Amino acid sequence: MKFKPANNIQDLQYFGEFGGVNPSISDSSTYTFLSAKTMFDTFEGNADGCYLYSRHSSPSNLYLGEALAAMEGTETATVTASGMGAITPVLLQLCDAGDHIVSSRTIYGGTYAFLKNFTPRLGINTTFVDITKLDVVEAAITPKTKVLYCESVSNPLLEVADIKGLAQLAKKHNLKLVVDNTFSPLSISPVKLGADIVIHSLTKFINGSSDTVGGVVCGSQELIDDLRNVNDGAAMLLGSTMDSLRSASVLKNLRTLHIRMQQHSYNATYLAEKFENDGLKTVYPGLASHPSHELFKSMMNEKYGFGGMMTIDVGSLDKANALMELMQERNLGYLAVSLGFYKTLFSAPGSSTSSEIPEEEQEAMGLSDGLIRFSIGLDADIERTYKMMKTCMVELGILKTQMV
Repeated sequence: MKFKPANNIQDLQYFGEFGGVNPSISDSSTYTFLSAKTMFDTFEGNADGCYLYSRHSSPSNLYLGEALAAMEGTETATVTASGMGAITPVLLQLCDAGDHIVSSRTIYGGTYAFLKNFTPRLGINTTFVDITKLDVVEAAITPKTKVLYCESVSNPLLEVADIKGLAQLAKKHNLKLVVDNTFSPLSISPVKLGADIVIHSLTKFINGSSDTVGGVVCGSQELIDDLRNVNDGAAMLLGSTMDSLRSASVLKNLRTLHIRMQQHSYNATYLAEKFENDGLKTVYPGLASHPSHELFKSMMNEKYGFGGMMTIDVGSLDKANALMELMQERNLGYLAVSLGFYKTLFSAPGSSTSSEIPEEEQEAMGLSDGLIRFSIGLDADIERTYKMMKTCMVELGILKTQMV
């Protein structure tokens, strides 16, 4: 049977304390016990259903974690206060001083900075590779390698990882395959393709309203227990705990994710096809011209499309900035980082979300000055949006004709 992630979310049913259709929010930092022995047992992890302190866990966080684990098809999950608050504990839990990571070269700038600049201080080094070339990935693996790290669809170049192929390499070399699935929730289910651990920034599509920062680690019960261990768990000891009120908010928004992803994908596909036809250098996994179009199709849960992220290259940073400013002035979206909002968001990643990557490395991976990353919104009339965007491009000389 095909894996249907939205059905798994739909099948979860929680009741509030007084029979409410939403679970009650546990707005407490600490919890009381009727006996001292139960407190001791809870500290030791031997008292199911008992809560001690909200940095450890809370009912609200566990509700959300359970729903996200169901979505990704993992045994369990733990939610965190940010996407980086999910990424960093996982890598530190899996690696010790002297260990090695093989990572995609095109990843979120914060993750790149953590692996390039921070983990070497702890004796953990990373080799960055073109993740689309499995022979190059395998050549980078050493006896000290512990983790393969990638994004299902990379930020910002929209390269697509061959998760099945990477999973086979990970198994062959006894590594853990960690996949950041932030750009493609519901569309791709990495664990079903062989990944060991799936990470999301909940800030983006999953929450969908750009009002909350959060993250999640989805994986085995053993991994999540290790992350939460009071003595040596990285998630526990680094303290990236999500607030209960925010957990409740994300859980409510998660229920509409399937509808939103379909509209994001529909709108992005429409614009990408139009812009490519206009002669713009357009990158979108849903285009036949994308080098990994067929690979994405082979991995995807078809109903949710190719996602809401696309890029166009307008030739220079000056042109990119002028276009983004004009589109914002015309109410077409916001000149802002992040993604997954109901309005379109656009930014020049070379000088924003990927600015941590040195210029020479940006150039080597094909991240040009004129590249604009779009998170396409939920516009009801995407044809109107296209015509207005094209008018902006014609006014600035990026496109030559006004015919639409």
